Amino acid sequence: MNFLNIEYFLVAAKELNFSKAAEKLYISPQSLSTHIAKLENELGVELFFRDHPMRLTYAGEILVKFGQDILDKKNRTLDELRDIADSKRGKLAVGISHIRGLVFLPLVLPRFHQEYPGVTLQVLEAPTAKLDNALANGEIDIMISLTPFSNENVETVELCSEEILMLIPDQVLDTYYPDTKDDVLERLNNNLELSLLKDCPFMLLHTGNRVRTIADKVLGENGVKPNVILEVENIETLLELSRKGMGITFYPNSLESYSNFKKFDGLNVVKVPYGKKQGIGVGYMKNRFLSQASREFIRILKESMQNM
Repeated sequence: MNFLNIEYFLVAAKELNFSKAAEKLYISPQSLSTHIAKLENELGVELFFRDHPMRLTYAGEILVKFGQDILDKKNRTLDELRDIADSKRGKLAVGISHIRGLVFLPLVLPRFHQEYPGVTLQVLEAPTAKLDNALANGEIDIMISLTPFSNENVETVELCSEEILMLIPDQVLDTYYPDTKDDVLERLNNNLELSLLKDCPFMLLHTGNRVRTIADKVLGENGVKPNVILEVENIETLLELSRKGMGITFYPNSLESYSNFKKFDGLNVVKVPYGKKQGIGVGYMKNRFLSQASREFIRILKESMQNM
């Protein structure tokens, strides 16, 4: 079976217009018509009703249903064969948030490069929502992020557990609870009475970041509509501003080794319970081939984190 004919058919089936499909394929309509005719002869069925408007036959609908699977399996087979033949060369695209990159990439990249010097590494540092899309679209091979991943088609390799912490500056408590600060902290730590903070200033990451999603969910479940005075892209900016007393923020404990915020005076740390099991993991698409380079990257990262 000629796979190119199937590729051309799928474009034609989407457009239902040979001229438009040919334009997208950078070939002439006559050439496209020849490819479709050869495919129909090979399969022994007609794939299109060629009257106006053009429609798929039942056979055409079946080929649309399974055609992409055929091409995906062909590509996966070739990928695996190339991987076996040449496991020491190639490219690996990794997605990770900006701040997690500061923590995790130094653990794995030097050793990975030493063991696989022929593999070119590409790192996409971006918010979680953008990384989710990049992984689904094949722009990156693997993604390091909070788990569980939002896409059910992502296979997950767990790296470590994680807690989300709420950082409350002394200055905020002194302003809103000048006489009952210690009592408020005790009630927050023991019962997470977030309603106590409904009038306090909050600083959050932009919508789409997983830490922001968790913060919104926890606050909402406790009936708190936060007084958000600032939204930013970088979580370290929030940490520094919280240190200055500007407002309350949320921070993942997996970044503690980088930020060492426990040494920062004037910040009170409250653990935020979250219903779902939370952690850091590596994700890759279930329906996509995972190269030897990707598997080795994950292995080295897991070993490096165990030695932290």
